[in-house]
Amino acid sequence: MFRLAHISDIHLGPLPGVTYRDLASKRVVGYVNWQRNRRRHMRDAVIDTIVADIKASAPDHLAVTGDLVNLALDGEIEMGKHWLETLGSPDDVSVVPGNHDAYVPGAFDKACRSWTAWMTGDGVNTPVDRDAFPYLRVRGNVALIGVTTARATAPFMANGFFLEDQAERLRVVLDATAKRGLFRVIMIHHPPVRGAVSQPKRLFGIARFHKLVQRHGAELVLHGHSHEPTLFFIGGRGAKIPVVGVAAAGQAPGGRHPAAQYNLLEIDGEKDNWRIRLTRRGLTGPAIPPSDLEILELGANAMA
Repeated sequence: MFRLAHISDIHLGPLPGVTYRDLASKRVVGYVNWQRNRRRHMRDAVIDTIVADIKASAPDHLAVTGDLVNLALDGEIEMGKHWLETLGSPDDVSVVPGNHDAYVPGAFDKACRSWTAWMTGDGVNTPVDRDAFPYLRVRGNVALIGVTTARATAPFMANGFFLEDQAERLRVVLDATAKRGLFRVIMIHHPPVRGAVSQPKRLFGIARFHKLVQRHGAELVLHGHSHEPTLFFIGGRGAKIPVVGVAAAGQAPGGRHPAAQYNLLEIDGEKDNWRIRLTRRGLTGPAIPPSDLEILELGANAMA
C-alpha cells in the first residue's frame, strides 16, 4: 500500500516588506485583498498544525498543489523555499505551482528556480522552466505527474491554462507509465472540471484535459485552487477518474471556506484493479487538532 498526503493553497504569511514599486502592478489588488480578508483567515499556526499531523501520519509522499505564496514577492518565494525544506526531503515532496506563485510576469520563473528540487522529475538535472512540465516521479508502483496551469493574469483574474504543447508532453508520459502498469496521479493546481470555481478563476483547456485523460488514462487527479474539499469524476459510461480537491491548508475556522484540511490517500492493488481509500483530516474548531472528517472508498477507474 502506498500512502499519499495532499495539501494545497498554503498562502504563507505574513507578507514581507512591500514597497510602492512592488505594488505598481496587479499586486496592489492582491495586497488589498490580503489586508482586508486573507490575512485574517489564513494563519501560519493552522498550517503548522496541519503539517504536524501529516508528519505524525507518516505518509510515503506528500503532494503540494500550488499557491504557496500570495503576491509572489521575492521574499515570499524565498520563504516558500524555507518552508518546503521543513516538510522533508525533496525526494518525498512534490510541488506544482499555483496562480499566486505566478502572480505577475517573471514570478513563475523565479519560483521554478527557487523550488527546483521539489519540481524535478526523476533523473532530470536541467533547470526547471515551463517546458519542464509535466514532470514524472515514480515511487513504488505510483507515478506522480506534475502539471502546471500557472500563468500571470490580469487584475481580478485567476485563470489557469492547459495548452496544447503541455498536453502533448503529458500524453507521452501517460502512455509510458501505462505500459509500466503504474498507478498514475496527476497533480494540477486549477480544478480540471467545469463548475468547480467561478469564471474568473476557471481553467482554460478543460475539454483538452478531459479528452486526453479519457483517451490515455489516469487513475487519480489531485488539485487545489477552489479551497474546497471536493470530489468529481471525469468520464461517463465506462472508466471514471476521481478528481479530488482539498481545503486550503492555512484556512482558520470561521471563514467562508472550510477550515484547513489535508487528504490522505491509501493506494493499493494492481493494474486494472486499483483501490483508493480517501481520508480527509482537518480542523473542526479553534485550536482543535485535526480529526477524521470523511472517509471514502474510491475504486480508481471504477465502472459507472
